[in-house]
Amino acid sequence: MIHLNNKETTGIELPANYEELKKSANRKSNWRERLDAIEELGQAKNKQVIAILTHIMNNDSVYKVQEAAYRQLKSLGKDVQLPARKKGELIKGLTKILVRIKKSLPENHTYHEFKDKLQKMRMDIYDTYEGEKGADFDKWLENTWSALSKR
Repeated sequence: MIHLNNKETTGIELPANYEELKKSANRKSNWRERLDAIEELGQAKNKQVIAILTHIMNNDSVYKVQEAAYRQLKSLGKDVQLPARKKGELIKGLTKILVRIKKSLPENHTYHEFKDKLQKMRMDIYDTYEGEKGADFDKWLENTWSALSKR
C-alpha cells in the first residue's frame, strides 16, 4: 500500500483537464487513449494522480499500459514494483465468447467478418488483445478464429 498523505504530494495542483484524463485513463476500450492519459497524468505529482496510476499499474489488462503507469510512478519518485505479466487468458471466458461470436455469423463467414463483429460486439476484448499482441494481433486472432469449434 502506498501512503499518499505526505507533504510532497498534497500541494501540487491537478491538471486543468484532470477529469477528462481520469476518464481516458479508465476507458477499457482504448488502450492507446489510456497510454496517452497516463503520460499526461504523470506530469502532476498529486495524490489523486498517484492513486490512479497505481490502480492502473496493478489492474490494467494491457501490460504496456501497466508498464507506462509504473514508469510514471517511478519518475514521480514512488517506490513501486512492476506487476508480473499475466499468463493465459487476459479476459476470463475468452474462448467461450469467441465461439459465441463465430456461431452468430453465417457458416461460411470470413476471418475479416469475424474480426469486425468482435470489434463491434466486444471492443474491450479486441482492444485488450490488440494492445497485448501488438504487431502479432492479426496473426493471433486469425489462428484463434480458425481453431475455434465449428459446431
